[in-house]
Amino acid sequence: MKKTITVPIANIILDEAIYPRKAIDHKRVAMFADNLRDGFTFDPIEVEPVPGRPGIYRILDGAHRWGAYKAMGITEIKAIIQNLDGTDPLLYAATKAIGPRQLTEEEARDTARRAYTNNSSLSPAEIGKAIGRARRTVDSYIADLRAVIQMDMDLKIFRMHRLGIPQDRIAKRLGTTQVSIHDHLSKMAALPNPINTDLSRGFTVAQVAEKHGWTEPMVWSLALEGKEDMERFKEIGWRLRTWDHWEWNDCDRRFGDDWPGRIPAQLVAHTLYYCSKQGDLVLDPMGGGGVTPDVCLALNRRCWAFDMNDRPETRPEIEPHTWVSNNTNPLIWPVSSKEKPDLIIFDPPYFDKKAADYDQGSISGLSRDDYLAFLEAFFTLLKDNAKKTTRLAFINADWRDFQHTPVSEETRAGSILFEDYIEILNTAGWQHTHTTYAPLSADRFSAGIVSAMQKKRILGITSRYVIIASGK
Repeated sequence: MKKTITVPIANIILDEAIYPRKAIDHKRVAMFADNLRDGFTFDPIEVEPVPGRPGIYRILDGAHRWGAYKAMGITEIKAIIQNLDGTDPLLYAATKAIGPRQLTEEEARDTARRAYTNNSSLSPAEIGKAIGRARRTVDSYIADLRAVIQMDMDLKIFRMHRLGIPQDRIAKRLGTTQVSIHDHLSKMAALPNPINTDLSRGFTVAQVAEKHGWTEPMVWSLALEGKEDMERFKEIGWRLRTWDHWEWNDCDRRFGDDWPGRIPAQLVAHTLYYCSKQGDLVLDPMGGGGVTPDVCLALNRRCWAFDMNDRPETRPEIEPHTWVSNNTNPLIWPVSSKEKPDLIIFDPPYFDKKAADYDQGSISGLSRDDYLAFLEAFFTLLKDNAKKTTRLAFINADWRDFQHTPVSEETRAGSILFEDYIEILNTAGWQHTHTTYAPLSADRFSAGIVSAMQKKRILGITSRYVIIASGK
C-alpha cells in the first residue's frame, strides 16, 4: 500500500542502516541538480516512516534525487509513502537499486550480510533476488555468518533441552517450528564433543567456557555428568552446610547475571540439595537474573523459569510471562502442561527494596496491602498447580522502616515480618515445615551509615529466610 504526499525535505533522512550503497555518488547528485535547473521533473522518491519518530521518513529509493533537491534549496518534495508490511527495508531498497546502476560486488556482499544478520530466516534465494545475485553467490557471502548463527541456535536449543523445556515451547521461544527443533536435536549428539575433549585434557571449566563461547553453567553440566550431588558441590567449590543457617558473603558470579536483588547461587544449590533430587522439575516463576536455571544445569535438575523481563538472546530459557493480579486480569498459569513441579523456588522482588531498580510493574512497588494480597493469590495459584509432594521454597526478608526510627519508637504498623508470610502461606493451603536463615550481608551498609544508626539506636535488618512449605 502506498500514497504520494508533499513532505518537507527536512523531515526526510538517509538512514545508512537500510541504504544498500557504500556512499552517495556526489557526481550523480550534481548531475541531477543540473537536470533540475534545466526544468527536468523527477519521479517522486520512495520513503517509509521512521519507527518511533512521527513525521520523519527514511529513504527507500531516490537518495541522489533527494541530495539534488537539497543542493537546489528546495524545501518540499513529492514522496511515495510505502508501508512495507514486514518486508525488510534494506532488501527493498536494494531491489530498487537494481537498475541503471547495479550494486557493486562490495555493496552486494555488504547488503547480503547486513540483511542476514538482521533476519537469519531470510533464504539466500530471497536475498539474491533483492540484490541481483545468484543463490550460490549469496551462500558464499554469508557462509561464516550462517555458521555462527547456527551455532548460536544450537547452543540455545541444547541449553533449553537440557533444562527439560518441551520442544513445542523451545520452538515458540526461538521463533521456529517444532520439526526444526526436532531436527536440531537429532543432529546435536556431537555438539558436546569438543567440550568434553578439552575437559579430559585437564582444562578448567572457565578455560573451556571461554574457548568455546559456552556459559560456565553449561560446561559444568557436562563436566559433572554422572556425579552425585555431594561430588558436584565439592568440584564446584561449595562447602555443603548441614545446619539451618546458610551464610555467604557474596554471590557466586559464575551463576546468574548481575541483577537487582540477586541471590547467591549457593543458596539455590542448598535448596535443590535438600528439597529435590537429580532429574526433578524445578519451577522458578520470577527467574530474574537466571541463578536458578544456571544452578539447575550444574546440579542436573530440569528447570522452567519465567520472568516479565524478556531476554531471548541472552536468556532464552527464561520464558516471558507477567504475573498480573487484579479484578479484570486474574493470575494465570503460564503453560498448558500436565506436568507439575517437584520444587518451586520463589524469590520475588522484596517489598519496597530496590523498587526503583526493577521494571515498571514489579510487585516491589506495590503498597504493603497489595503486596501481601498478591502473594496470597500467587501462593494459591502455585498450590493449585502443584502436586501433593511438591515443596515450595519461599525466599524473603523482614521489612521495617528502620532507617529512620530508633528501636524504642518503632511500631508494628506498616511492617512485613516473618509471621505475615507464614499466615498467608497457611491461608493459601501450604504447610510450613522448615525455616532456614540465610542473612543478607551487612557489608552493604557503609561505615558512615552504620555510625549514624548506632548513634540513633536504630537496629538494622540482615534477616532473610528460606521458608520451606509442603503442599500436603
